[in-house]
Amino acid sequence: MAEAQAAVSARGGGGGGAPAALERGGLKADFPLLAHFGERLFGKKVRHVHAVDGVDLTVYRGETVGLVGESGCGKSTLARSVLRLYQPTAGSVKFEGREILNLPPAEMRRLRKDMQIIFQDPFASLNPRQTVEQIVGLPLRIQGVPKHEIRGRVLELLEIVGLPPGHIDRFPHQFSGGQRQRIGIARALAVRPKFVVADEPVSALDVSIQAQIINLLERLQEEFGLTYLFITHDLSVVSYVSDRIAVMYLGRIVEWAKTEDLFAEPLHPYTQALLSAIPTVERRGRRRERIILQGSPPTPIDPPGGCRFYERCFLKEKNETCRLVDPELVDLGNGRKVACHAVAGTL
Repeated sequence: MAEAQAAVSARGGGGGGAPAALERGGLKADFPLLAHFGERLFGKKVRHVHAVDGVDLTVYRGETVGLVGESGCGKSTLARSVLRLYQPTAGSVKFEGREILNLPPAEMRRLRKDMQIIFQDPFASLNPRQTVEQIVGLPLRIQGVPKHEIRGRVLELLEIVGLPPGHIDRFPHQFSGGQRQRIGIARALAVRPKFVVADEPVSALDVSIQAQIINLLERLQEEFGLTYLFITHDLSVVSYVSDRIAVMYLGRIVEWAKTEDLFAEPLHPYTQALLSAIPTVERRGRRRERIILQGSPPTPIDPPGGCRFYERCFLKEKNETCRLVDPELVDLGNGRKVACHAVAGTL
């Protein structure tokens, strides 16, 4: 995997002059509620779920970008749209400067060796009827690796992720959750990718096993020069693994920042509420004030016309501008961006 390492710069903590591995502009992903009826049902237009609604995001080579937000905010849809596991409705996705949304299937298949995903559920993502050799070797077969080379490559991958070579002929049900996730990681690494989406890779695991998998991902990044988009709802995890963090709410990015800046001073009220929920040890009689958000997020079927966080926002400065005008993601300098009229001074 030396060629993958040579192609990617060291981790850059917000770019650090490294070229962009992935760029997304105005990305949208809409899903019809009744897809099999086409655009109309009984003469009425079929409504859509606006899962991702105009996202701009750049991931630099060698870094880890954390993507956080409540369940249902569009994190996984965004990741799958980037990899074209879902076809975006609109927007642009560039991988190493090359637009990929309009690539024909044959070219996209070749590109997939550079872009891989680690799935959330380490059991559901593995075929129970296949052995480890078949599971990990599948990407190799798809990419045309000669059959006689595959077993040796799989054995090498098992060693890299910390599994004994004797496990190569076992089936998924014979492994623990942590071991199954290691198999999933080995499968993602099989074709020597440069960019990996980690879609909540530790959320289904016990805490002690989570630490092992996170440490494994960190080691693999250093060893092979990987670039990660790390999706999670666990802010303790994302603070450990990420160079920069994007906070997502109802299909939009509402705040961007370097990890240390975000945790030291969250700007968007939604980010403040998320961080206040992290369990902390009380020090010198002081504890971070817990912010309880009122109500539920609006529906992505019919999102508000103004600020999507307006009905749950606790800032005293909010007014009619917030209710009526959708805030843009404003660059505040030093790598910080926020979509909030009150914070950006656009009221």
